[in-house]
Amino acid sequence: MAKKRVVVVDGSNVAHEEKSVGGKPKVSNIVAVRRALEGQGFEPLVVIDASLKYDVDDPEQIEALIEHQSIRQVPAGTDADYFIIQIAEQYEASIVTNDQYREYRSRYPWIAERRMPYMIVKGEVHLYEDRDGHR
Repeated sequence: MAKKRVVVVDGSNVAHEEKSVGGKPKVSNIVAVRRALEGQGFEPLVVIDASLKYDVDDPEQIEALIEHQSIRQVPAGTDADYFIIQIAEQYEASIVTNDQYREYRSRYPWIAERRMPYMIVKGEVHLYEDRDGHR
């Protein structure tokens, strides 16, 4: 069986993409992106900020996902972007995010090529591909 290609997901960025009726970041966005990537043969590694679990629309669900290691939470007081970039560098993986990571681009020039922008419209995930089929 072929090894799945790792992709790192900026879970906090994804949670904020389409907000709940009450204006909170949605855990369902993270689940939808994870499923979409798995459906395309990727192995998603979802990383979130430590504070996200206090802001989301479904704190119990995010706690369960953390407990089952479906998503990884960075240590409190640390920069999730740093961990996301480090993991992506280690696995030579793309990063699913709409964040530009401008403050990291001089140190990690590969971000421009490996960043996978996305949209979530009515719960449906749309990953960006350029005209040449690259992500």
